[in-house]
Amino acid sequence: MQTNNSKHIRTKPLNIGVDVGKSLLDISFLEHEEHLQIENTQDAIQSFVRRCRRLKPQRIVMEATGGYERQLASACAAAKLPIVIIQPMKVRQFAKAEGQLAKTDRIDSALIARCAKALQIEPRPLPDANVQKVRDLLARKRQLTEQRTQELNRAHKASTPLQRSHQRSIRFLEQEIAWVDKQLAKAVGAVDQWQSTYAILKSVPGIGDGVAYTLLGELPELGHLNHRQIAALTGLAPFNRDSGAFRGKRRIRGGRAPIRTMLYMAMLSAIQHNPIMKAFYEKLVAQGKHKKVAITACMRKMMVILNAMIRDQKEWQMA
Repeated sequence: MQTNNSKHIRTKPLNIGVDVGKSLLDISFLEHEEHLQIENTQDAIQSFVRRCRRLKPQRIVMEATGGYERQLASACAAAKLPIVIIQPMKVRQFAKAEGQLAKTDRIDSALIARCAKALQIEPRPLPDANVQKVRDLLARKRQLTEQRTQELNRAHKASTPLQRSHQRSIRFLEQEIAWVDKQLAKAVGAVDQWQSTYAILKSVPGIGDGVAYTLLGELPELGHLNHRQIAALTGLAPFNRDSGAFRGKRRIRGGRAPIRTMLYMAMLSAIQHNPIMKAFYEKLVAQGKHKKVAITACMRKMMVILNAMIRDQKEWQMA
């Protein structure tokens, strides 16, 4: 009887949660009620990976930590282990729902595993090296652009003796942004399967390299989902806010913020230079829609059109 119970425990699906730190990894083997702490180094990770290959877990879950998780995630992916990278906000919301107030690395690793198990989050393949390179470059460009905006704002308020300092900083940041743009062009050009998609995206009036690169790197699902799914994935699908007799305004939320931000800036250009988007925008404004609401609706329409164009492999055509 004990043998049968032991066999049942061993074959029970295993969820492994990892709290990632710069130098340490706290690991919770949830169903085994075991905790392990290792260094975030290649040798320690390889030892952990060998153990996981023997255990055959259902999922290995870690939070996106801005890069500290990459070494572990890449090693697990190379060993064909089921990797889940979860957004920290989702884990925090799950902790609130559980009433979990205490916070330590050990507690967090178990919490991460319980969250993924409860939500039944399925493992997904990691982006390949080319996609990751494009994403890193896009992230760097966003950082540099934000810094440039901050310097421009400071320069407007700076006294005359400090103006030169701000101008030097702005010139340096612009040089760095130009360098990143060149690297992005090289990275995208090196991926043969992206060339037709890039050509289709660039055929749309108002869609420049910034939007095209962002969609290639941040939205590989483009052309493979229906119009509702692509709108939700980019955070452009409006959600109801109703309760009882109360009827709130529908609002967009969630989705992939970098795509939405880039598309908003592109839409400001598109409603000036793209006849279809311009007509749609003016129609909504004439109906009394707030301008930002109209722009958001144009962004959603544009994503639906782009999704259909990539799906059908057709460039932009004027009606």
